[in-house]
Amino acid sequence: MTTMTIEDRYAAEQAQTEHDHHVPTAGAMTNHILANLHISIVKFHQVRWSVKGPLALSVRQLLSGYIDTYRHQFDALGELLLDEGEIVSTTTQEFHDYNMLQEGGDKKYLSAEDQVAELVRDADTHNLFIDRAIKLAEKEERPALAAFLVTLRGTNNHIIRELQAVLGNDARDGLDEDDDDDDED
Repeated sequence: MTTMTIEDRYAAEQAQTEHDHHVPTAGAMTNHILANLHISIVKFHQVRWSVKGPLALSVRQLLSGYIDTYRHQFDALGELLLDEGEIVSTTTQEFHDYNMLQEGGDKKYLSAEDQVAELVRDADTHNLFIDRAIKLAEKEERPALAAFLVTLRGTNNHIIRELQAVLGNDARDGLDEDDDDDDED
């Protein structure tokens, strides 16, 4: 019986992760979602701490709830990945590598409307990865993972609608390709 060193175990994990991201698998796609949740929590804080103007109070209140929701989902999703026998991202570097959202310190100086609009686009980006992960989980016959992701999709849809309402928009305004086609008329 051979015992793997810590370095060997981590190297094997990294090799498996690399393979899973190129296939892709439901687990790999879900790690992108986990990273996006992590970065969204940071971005929610940035906006909550820097937003100014007439929208500030309502935006801060909404973001406090979203932070709690995303923290809960982040923890629950990590546990679910472990339940599914998947590798879970656990380092800041992994979250950075798998994150698909744009962040920057300069964004705190955007207008309240622009900061909120960016959070709307972030939640919509989340949904792209969630939709892909749902399809992969269904294909891989992972009903618990698929069910969790469907609920997460619903949460993001709700966040989009609420933030869009703050901006005076309907839920999908500016997000669907059909909206872009209307501008060409």
